Amino acid sequence: MNKLASELMNTYGVVNDTYPSRKHTIEELAKIAVGGALSKCLDDYSKVHFVTHSLGGILVRQYLRDHHVPKLGNVVMLGPPNRGSELVDFFQKSPFLDRLFSSANGPAGRQLSTAGSSIPNTLGEVDFPLGVIAGTKNFNFIYSQIMPNDSDGKVTVESSKVDGMNDHLVLPVDHTFMMRDRRVIRQVKAFIKDGQFERDAG
Repeated sequence: MNKLASELMNTYGVVNDTYPSRKHTIEELAKIAVGGALSKCLDDYSKVHFVTHSLGGILVRQYLRDHHVPKLGNVVMLGPPNRGSELVDFFQKSPFLDRLFSSANGPAGRQLSTAGSSIPNTLGEVDFPLGVIAGTKNFNFIYSQIMPNDSDGKVTVESSKVDGMNDHLVLPVDHTFMMRDRRVIRQVKAFIKDGQFERDAG
């Protein structure tokens, strides 16, 4: 996220935090990551925006369901598994693959299936200004055999959607590096500023 953070620093104060994504559940990570970031900036600014990638979007949904953020501005999610990921479903079909996936992604990763009982699918409709950017490029040969065509390699376009979002944009970018793409950065800036994406942006 460093390139995106650097771009945003020209206009905004930025907190670009890391968090131990492989060591805790979504519920625990929401407090660590989102709560921790807020503690570094909430008193200093009149409005707080969020820009997330992948799991980070679910952590913000989890946190905002349980906590009120009085200075909340706009939220942009990049490649969020808002309805879970079919990739997680695939690995959970086999005990061996499930153990392999868990060792690489931790307990939070296992909570991201598309099942109705998964965390993303039980958080409900969002009630904050939200723009979602989904990707359609899959450069991983193995994952391309598992995921449907309309995916960024880890999250399908359809699974990135969530009820209550204000805007949704699809770009030809991949999951892992979408936050470095100039088109994505431009659209992130647009949504933070105006609460909507630029439909005529190149």
